[in-house]
Amino acid sequence: MTLKYGIDILPEFNDLYSLIYQEVQDLNDLQLDYTSPKWEWSKWSIRNQLSHMASVIPRWLAIRWKSDLFPNDEHGFTNINDIANSHYDRRLNDDIYWDLNSILEILEIWINLSIKILNEKTEDFLTSKIIKGPPTPQWLSMSKAHPRGVTATGNPAARTMTLEATFRHLYFEETTHLFNIQRLKKAQKLKTNISIPMVGYWMLDDWDRSDP
Repeated sequence: MTLKYGIDILPEFNDLYSLIYQEVQDLNDLQLDYTSPKWEWSKWSIRNQLSHMASVIPRWLAIRWKSDLFPNDEHGFTNINDIANSHYDRRLNDDIYWDLNSILEILEIWINLSIKILNEKTEDFLTSKIIKGPPTPQWLSMSKAHPRGVTATGNPAARTMTLEATFRHLYFEETTHLFNIQRLKKAQKLKTNISIPMVGYWMLDDWDRSDP
């Protein structure tokens, strides 16, 4: 039997950074910082969305999965709290990572680290590692996007997640926030540049897909 690695299961990570970069590369500060009270998804600007997208990967891999993936902080960052545990809401430290290029640099590094892990870890390793998470109201719905590796019980749902499902969760987070970025661009009458893969939380039946 051929040995499977994580990248065989989640090859879409290879193109993820390119997709994000193509969508945001030419935006100016005014466009990056546009918000509106009209929709829930428009309360975070494109810059905020990107900062969250850059932070969510290390928050899972360097914090929650630290003992399995980076026991000695092999990710190379000495300021990991500014990236994965800042005082800004689920974002990088805005005082350090505000410029678009600085946000994209962190995002690219962590997507590349994800690809490196997926190339090194086998399917058996990824599916055998499990962590528990606290109850959250949205998790019962979000768990339905996963084909395997996630349990959600109760309401709000307590959860367990394999390392494989964690990587899938991260990909789903990125595609869903890409969808938000495109909506924020449409609200500003800007053209979109890519077709978002039709997978992730934004494709759930009960997800808010309101259009500007």
